Parts: sequence; structure tokens; C-alpha cells
Amino acid sequence: MTEEKPFARGGLLALLLLDTVLLATLELFFLPLRLDGTLLPNLGAVPVPVTVVVAIVTTPLLVLQAGKLGWRRAAIAPLVLWVLTIVVLGLMGPGGDLVLVQDWRALLLIAGGALPAAMALGGSLATPRRK
Repeated sequence: MTEEKPFARGGLLALLLLDTVLLATLELFFLPLRLDGTLLPNLGAVPVPVTVVVAIVTTPLLVLQAGKLGWRRAAIAPLVLWVLTIVVLGLMGPGGDLVLVQDWRALLLIAGGALPAAMALGGSLATPRRK
């Protein structure tokens, strides 16, 4: 194994972690979307937590890709970083604001991002190492 491969893998892991933070930030900031005519059509101000679907899809993919980089234990990093970003930015947001909405959408976001990613992490850690 050459020295370039571990360096490239480390760079890819850093890029995955940056993507994790960016996705968690966007999922958190767009969680309060409503069908109120401001950004989405006006259909009675119904909450639309579309970012929960984004979290359900992307967080397990980030965990699986981090696990494929060669270090199986690196797969935990996107999950931990996603949860930390949601909690820290949600509870101590910019200017000390509370960004995480205080209703069912917050629980749905946390469960929708963490549970599928934890299942993907278990699958990533359970796969036998390739030789």
C-alpha cells in the first residue's frame, strides 16, 4: 500500500464529515417549513418536514460510505457528528437562538436521522473485512 492511499482516504473522510455537518445544518434550518405561501404554496399553513426525508436517506449513506474507506470504525464518525450538529446548533444556535423547533418535527428529525444511520452503522461494523 502506498502512502497516497491513506492520505486520499483521510481526505475523503474529511469531505464526508463536512457533508455531514452541512446536511445536518440544512436539515435543521429548513425543518420549520410550512405550506403558508411564503416559500411553498399556500395550503393552510400545514407543516411539511421534508428535511426528515433528506435525513432518512442521506445519513445512512454517509455512514456506509465512511465505513467503506478502509477503516470500519470510521463509520461512526458521521453519525456522531450529525447528532452533535443537530443538538449543538439546534439548542445553542447562532446568537444563542433556539433553532430546533419544540414539537413533533424535532423528534421526527432526530429519529429519522439517527435510527437508520445506527442501523447502517451496525451493518457496516458487522461486515467481514476484505483482504
